[in-house]
Amino acid sequence: MKEFGFVLPYVVRVADINYGGHVSNAAVLNYFQDARIAFLAALGPYSELDIGAGCGLIMPESHVRYHAEMFLGDVLEIGVRTDKIGRSSFDLAYRIERQGELTAEGTTPLVAFDYTARKPRRLPPTFRQALED
Repeated sequence: MKEFGFVLPYVVRVADINYGGHVSNAAVLNYFQDARIAFLAALGPYSELDIGAGCGLIMPESHVRYHAEMFLGDVLEIGVRTDKIGRSSFDLAYRIERQGELTAEGTTPLVAFDYTARKPRRLPPTFRQALED
């Protein structure tokens, strides 16, 4: 987790488990979202609905790669870092570990979005600076 400046601890819950007895695919995306929300709050505070200048964020896609099963009660660490920053978007990278073992990783591109005008916008300068720092 050295390359991830933000880490959220998480304990796997019953609601995260699927019929196969391990963490479901949907739960991993929820882990990314929980970590993303906490990461944004630690930056500013910001949220998915408010990154300044009347903008929020939208996520056009997500990518997940699974490396190991996760089970009820597992103590996880979910790392988040900024990967790439563009004019109106940026990528977040995620890494999930259990006692130092990689269990899942992924990325989500995020786009600055003006919910009133229903259009993408440039990243607000103060938010962009927080990402770069």
